[in-house]
Amino acid sequence: MAKRPAEEPLEKLAYRDSPSTKKVRMGFVPQEKTRSNGFSQTSPAQIPINGHEFEVDERKGEDILAAADQLEEELQEAALSSQSGQDSNDSDEEGEENQSAFAAPSRQTAPVEGYTDLYLDTINRSVLDFDFEKLCSVTLSNINVYACLVCGKYFQGRGPKSHAYFHALDIGHHVYVNMQTKRVYVLPEGYEVKSKSLDDIKFVVDPVLSKDDVARLDKEAKDAWDLGGKKYRPGFVGMNNIKANDYFNVIVQALAHVSPLRNFLMLEDFSQSPELIQRFSVLVRKIWNTRAFKSHVSPHELLQQVSRQSQKRFDLLHQSDPVEFLSWFLNNIHLALGGSKTKPGTSIVQKVFQGKLKMESQQITAKADAGDRLRFEEAAEVLVDTSRYLMLTLDLPAAPLFQDELDKNIIPQVPLTSILAKYDGLKAQEHLNTRKRYRLLHPLPPFLLFHIKRFSKNKFVSERNPTIVTFPVRSLDMSPYVEPNPSLHPPGEPIWYDLVANVTHEAVRTRDDSVEGEAEKKVWRAQVRDRARDEWLEIQDLYVERVATETLFTKESYLMVWERRKETKKKDGK
Repeated sequence: MAKRPAEEPLEKLAYRDSPSTKKVRMGFVPQEKTRSNGFSQTSPAQIPINGHEFEVDERKGEDILAAADQLEEELQEAALSSQSGQDSNDSDEEGEENQSAFAAPSRQTAPVEGYTDLYLDTINRSVLDFDFEKLCSVTLSNINVYACLVCGKYFQGRGPKSHAYFHALDIGHHVYVNMQTKRVYVLPEGYEVKSKSLDDIKFVVDPVLSKDDVARLDKEAKDAWDLGGKKYRPGFVGMNNIKANDYFNVIVQALAHVSPLRNFLMLEDFSQSPELIQRFSVLVRKIWNTRAFKSHVSPHELLQQVSRQSQKRFDLLHQSDPVEFLSWFLNNIHLALGGSKTKPGTSIVQKVFQGKLKMESQQITAKADAGDRLRFEEAAEVLVDTSRYLMLTLDLPAAPLFQDELDKNIIPQVPLTSILAKYDGLKAQEHLNTRKRYRLLHPLPPFLLFHIKRFSKNKFVSERNPTIVTFPVRSLDMSPYVEPNPSLHPPGEPIWYDLVANVTHEAVRTRDDSVEGEAEKKVWRAQVRDRARDEWLEIQDLYVERVATETLFTKESYLMVWERRKETKKKDGK
């Protein structure tokens, strides 16, 4: 039987578009180019497929799928709100014409009448922990993250193809909160829950205090209770030591009690600021949270950002020096707030801690006289330079090498005023072939940071100076160490400073299987003052306990934070 001839030759139909009812949805097909060396290279050009051009998206460093899911959710919400005013018959006809075979199931915009509190009884507040980094537990993406309020896990998106949607179907957990907008949704239905009973969860996600509440933090003594009924003081809570981040914890605890810096971090809006300042602000607000679910906080989120930004110089796996971290942290916070590297006073960090210092230097030369004896001569010229500082380093006197039988258990002590004499402008110090003298200049900053240098390293060994520094808790007079300037401060008048925080070090001997037999482990603690109760508390990781004011100096102080006392104006006739 003969075949019926074709109406048109096959060559004419090769590049013709297929009918609309038979078009196939095809994905990205890379176009290969041949290099001169014979290898092929994929080119992201526009590729014609079935008469249509598909342009390749070359966005790098972004989660394209997550961004697309988030955009789809926003478009769905906008479409649902715009359709509410249209005629229902017209919308049904248009839906039948434009309906796709792969269309998602319809989502509810509001709960059914009489079921507004559906699934809210399944929320388990005891497992909620919003201190850790907001990453999807499946994709490890930080874009458009939702937290399950039943099990506490993080998932990406809430659309019909999202991990949170499948978690709701598979496990039966239906209530989710957006970690950025703090809006609560029920899945898989997809409607938003607007209930006052969820305000406590939204507050714990991102605690926000009013200006009046922040002003009362140092004036009114207030206690709070967590979900387990444990009593705690807002602002004096333990901080989780994940592995070896105790050096980080003590610095955050000390900075959280510098009132101008704390108030700035709690009241300003940092939504458009770099990630470092955003996470530091959230951590400080969680430390002072009066409605917390737990009586402690975890610095994991800020630690991860610090580890990335410092290129793993400071992380949670290796113990570092608190003063080195503080110096790095203050400078990066200054830059994150838009501070200048050359102009002073361009950020809250410099306004709180920065001061001026005068340094006189004189060269010392060594020559041989007629008798071939070595003589040291000082240069006639004295160079004067002015520099700025955020922290003052105090040198301890050398510990005695030999002690008799009676003094072997005696720990050397030195008063703080003795090591502060380094800045009186009279006592000279020699550095290599230069003799230097230091003097502080007016005006002194509102807060002074003292670093007591205990550790010294050389090519062979690292040594620790166990000398105890004795100091007054209140009324430290800094006027002897400042060069007089009648235009800024009356001569002879004292400049009082009070202690705010004190970071201490303790060397704990641990048994080791190495050749040395025993090793010293560094333990860091933070001593902070409760202004409302006029009490001192010592914080070591999760442990918080009261300490007597008279015993603060018995520990090896390593970093001190002093606050300048506000001058009271004297009235006439008194």
